[in-house]
Amino acid sequence: MPPRPLDIDSVQAFVLTVDLASFTRAAEALETSQAGISLRLKRLEDRLGCRLVDRTPRNVRASAQGERFLPAARGLLAAHDRAMADLVAAPPARLVLGISDHVAGPDLPALLHRLGLAGSGLVVEVRIAPSRDLMRLFDAGELDAAIVRSEDPAEAGGTVLAEERLAWFAAPGFRFEPGAPLPMATLAGPCNVRAAALRALNAADLPWCETFVGGGVLAVGAAVGA
Repeated sequence: MPPRPLDIDSVQAFVLTVDLASFTRAAEALETSQAGISLRLKRLEDRLGCRLVDRTPRNVRASAQGERFLPAARGLLAAHDRAMADLVAAPPARLVLGISDHVAGPDLPALLHRLGLAGSGLVVEVRIAPSRDLMRLFDAGELDAAIVRSEDPAEAGGTVLAEERLAWFAAPGFRFEPGAPLPMATLAGPCNVRAAALRALNAADLPWCETFVGGGVLAVGAAVGA
C-alpha cells in the first residue's frame, strides 16, 4: 500500500512557522489561529513520526529533524505552486468546428444545441465555409471536425448524419411564365447544388438566367423570399 501523501497545509504551516519564528505571525499569514497552526504541525509531526519544531518561551525554531525536512518541505511547496499556476494559466480546451454553408441555415441554432456543447467547458469556434474549403482545412489539421455536404460520402469518409432531398423553392407570389427564362438565385460556383440544378434545367430544356448570386445559403434564401 503506498504511503499517505503529506497534507500541503500542514507543510505550509511548518515552513512559515520556522521562517517567521513565531506561531502568532504564521497564524496571521495564513489567516488562522495559533491553535490552528499547532494542530497542523501536530498532524505533520504525527505523520512523519518526529518533532519538527522546538518552542521556548522566547523563540520558535526548527528541531534537528525539522532542519533536515525543511529543504524537502520548501521543494514540495514550490512544486505545489507550480502545479497550481500551470492549472490556472492553462487555456480552456478549444473545439474548432467547420460547418458547410449548406448546413448553416436557419436550423443552425438547433444543430449546435444537438451537439450538446453547452456547459462542456470548451471554447467552441465555428467556421462557416463551402464544403470543399472545409475539407481542405480538415485535411490540413486546422479543424477538429467538419459537417459538410458530399455527393460521395464514401469518398469523403466520416459519418453520414443525414441524407437530403433537393427541391425547388420560390417566393409565395412567384408565377412562372412558360417560355420565359426562369430567374435563378444561386450560390456562387463551383457548387454541387448549383450544378445539379443547372443540369436538371438543361435536361428539361428550360431556359434560365441568373438574377442573384449569393455568398451563402441564407443570402440565397433571402433573395428567393424577397
